[in-house]
Amino acid sequence: MDWSKIADDKEVAEFVENAKRRGISVVLVNNRDEALNQIKQMIPKGAAVANGSSTTLDEIGFVNYLKNGDHGWRNLHAEVLAEEDQAKQADMRRKMVTDADYFLASVNAISKDGELVACDQSGSRVTAFPFAAKKLVLVAGTQKISKDLEQAMERVRKYVLPKEDERAKKAYGFGSSLGKWVIIEKEISKERITLILVKEELGF
Repeated sequence: MDWSKIADDKEVAEFVENAKRRGISVVLVNNRDEALNQIKQMIPKGAAVANGSSTTLDEIGFVNYLKNGDHGWRNLHAEVLAEEDQAKQADMRRKMVTDADYFLASVNAISKDGELVACDQSGSRVTAFPFAAKKLVLVAGTQKISKDLEQAMERVRKYVLPKEDERAKKAYGFGSSLGKWVIIEKEISKERITLILVKEELGF
């Protein structure tokens, strides 16, 4: 199985249609620059913004833009990192998810039937997905589209975890594991979840 293969136009169109039926808004863009521009257009000045750890957000330039850009947003992630007391920082990290007007992240896999799959070791990112985040903006490359939910979860176990484990060891000095899973099968709150789907390989 080539888990890094970009989905073809037919697969993408099928996913988009199925995702919309599930209450998930999809914005299809051609490349990472368009993805970042879409985020800039979506989020108004003055909004409180937070994000989960994401190779994809890093690759499109969002992480640096949030840190350094003249965006006019309130950067909740920076406020958390500025707190030196570890106990207080942990409380702020939990509260950040509900305080954010917009929470940004990626997903680990997508089923062609329209389901979104994400998994964390700690759950600090996926806790925003089901309910906590007011507006959830997800960014993903089309290589994450799998034929069905079973294959999407297989993608996480066989492809994503080894790569995330390697990344975590380099970044934190310890590995990763499959801890907390979230599957978005349906969203009942109109326009709460937006997936920016990018026609190139991003993240893993």
